[in-house]
Amino acid sequence: MQIVNAIGRRKTSIARVYVQPGKGDIKVNNRELKEYFLSEIHQTTVKQALTAVKADDQYDVTVNVEGGGVKGQAEAVRLGIARALVEFNGENKPALRKEGLLTRDSRMVERKKYGRRKARRRFQFSKR
Repeated sequence: MQIVNAIGRRKTSIARVYVQPGKGDIKVNNRELKEYFLSEIHQTTVKQALTAVKADDQYDVTVNVEGGGVKGQAEAVRLGIARALVEFNGENKPALRKEGLLTRDSRMVERKKYGRRKARRRFQFSKR
């Protein structure tokens, strides 16, 4: 039995994804998908790559994810699954590329600068 692993990142979240042929079980940090990602939106985000290639019930997915928030983790898992599906079967690449699921979202939080209240926000200026 072939197991393919891939890494997905988003903001500060890192997801290590292991995909193998199976019946559609998705486990995140040793918990069921619906138990880990409580929001329906995040569950849909995670399944997006499998839905794009119409393989919802063909693969079992095991994920270890850490860092960041819930949305960042969901999107990191999505990227990891998409990359693993391409490694599994190269014919999936055009469909996933068209949906934009193979592109790493490189946006990160801008750091706070000294002399400012936040990254860009300045302290209030009083003329008089």
